[in-house]
Amino acid sequence: MNSLRALLDGGIPLVAVSFDDSDTEPRAHAAKSAGVDVAELRVDRYAATGTDHVLAQVDEFKTLPVLATIRSAREGGEWKGTEAQRLELFRALAPRVDAVDIELSSGEILSEVIEAAHRHDTVALVSYHNFEFTPATEELQAVIDDAKSAGADVVKVSTMVRSEDDVRRLASLLLRAGAEDTRLVVIAMGEAGAVSRVFFPALGSRITYSFFGASSAPGQLDFPETFGLLRKFYPAFDERKSAGA
Repeated sequence: MNSLRALLDGGIPLVAVSFDDSDTEPRAHAAKSAGVDVAELRVDRYAATGTDHVLAQVDEFKTLPVLATIRSAREGGEWKGTEAQRLELFRALAPRVDAVDIELSSGEILSEVIEAAHRHDTVALVSYHNFEFTPATEELQAVIDDAKSAGADVVKVSTMVRSEDDVRRLASLLLRAGAEDTRLVVIAMGEAGAVSRVFFPALGSRITYSFFGASSAPGQLDFPETFGLLRKFYPAFDERKSAGA
């Protein structure tokens, strides 16, 4: 059974940390020991993206649930290959990881990546990123609806916020999704959105993202701070970590 799928529905916040392919083995061990819930492998940032090399990195993180992301350049990623090459990698990764992250804007390959994920009981996380601003509620809801229609198991919405109104707009998506039993990951990027990293899980956001070393997105809190705040504000999270899970 997919270990991440059960965790996503457990009602307890999950912390994901992103990794490239440098110093993988010691960092994989450190991540597990530190209490990381999900290892996001940012394949688009790998020094080499041959299938054998990529799958070897997955094997290094076999003690943690793995989310494989090959982020397109149009949504803030560093993928330099073709869409056909990206699809080939996703197909190779699907049976070996717990989840894949594919952008809703990936029209050429979106349906095929989701199909490959579902064929192997892998979670299909369909994402939307806006590094400029937070769109109107109607536009954001349309993103969620389109992702669900495409077959998403989890929909990720991450936008730049400039004000508390932007943060509230994103929070309203979570409140609405809770009534509809939609799995969402919602992130408010930027300094004004740092609060979302800790408190959006209380509204139903399934994963919060953090980092060791250098941040991978505006407004992220580092792992020790994120971990400490989640233990403080979520008793169930603290209990799980105290038990070593």
